[in-house]
Amino acid sequence: MSFSVDTAFVNSYHGQLEHIFQQRGSKLRGTLREVTQNAEYDYWDRLGTATVNAITTRHGDTPHNEIEHTRRRNQVIGYDTNEYFDNQDKLRMIIDPKSGYAEAQAFALGRKMDDVIISSLLGYSYAGKSGGSPLTFDQDGGQTVAVDYLEAGGAANSNLTIAKLRRALYLLEANDAIMDGEGVFIVAHPSQKQSLLRTTEVTSEDYNTVKALVNGSVDTFMGFKFVWTTRATTNSSGYRQALAYPQSAGLLGVAENITVRVDELPTKRYSYQVYSTATFGATRMWGQKVVQILCDETA
Repeated sequence: MSFSVDTAFVNSYHGQLEHIFQQRGSKLRGTLREVTQNAEYDYWDRLGTATVNAITTRHGDTPHNEIEHTRRRNQVIGYDTNEYFDNQDKLRMIIDPKSGYAEAQAFALGRKMDDVIISSLLGYSYAGKSGGSPLTFDQDGGQTVAVDYLEAGGAANSNLTIAKLRRALYLLEANDAIMDGEGVFIVAHPSQKQSLLRTTEVTSEDYNTVKALVNGSVDTFMGFKFVWTTRATTNSSGYRQALAYPQSAGLLGVAENITVRVDELPTKRYSYQVYSTATFGATRMWGQKVVQILCDETA
């Protein structure tokens, strides 16, 4: 029996990189109207509602009822990231990590897009002829379901509840904010999913005809399409800001889709550069079409 046979043992390696757990790209792209934007700033004109008069006299003057014209400005910003891969490292490794680097960078740019979308819906929108008038969420007509909202009884802080969903839907419908056939989204953190899963109404066949919990996740309920994301933000009081909005609430302008380049760099001893970039921006078009639902995750 040989006591040196272990020198012949074989080690096995896999020719790929495993990505760490992360949100792999954008989850919110598609929840807003998307357009191609070919300039840093683009302007979108909005038209208000018309009014009519009853005809009560013969040969009366023709009425003049002005329709309000307003404007929103959207700005696109470039984002990029880069990683070097030394040619000598390639000779010492059994795998070529360039494709893994490119994929990780694309994931990051997609997450950045979601951050931009969320911040545009909750932050400033820019109005006026040149877009020089910043409007906060409240100034722009955005609406809030309070953290302690209850349909009956004394107010008490809560996470996401059926009552809060009903209130958000009412606020949108009361503004005629949802067009026929339009998708309406709830963007919320997994903490809000857990809160809903503890609600009898969601887990009941009587309330959930879509049977969204069959695979362990709420997908569609009460007309809302749910998007669960860890990018959902908190306000200054520490309350999670879930969002309810139809697709027409905002606009995503894309000047350059995610682009990846892998190049050799002669001045760096022919090391490889993995470079990824994208240029995009978003704006809230109609504040009345966005509802933030404040959620206390400690309740």
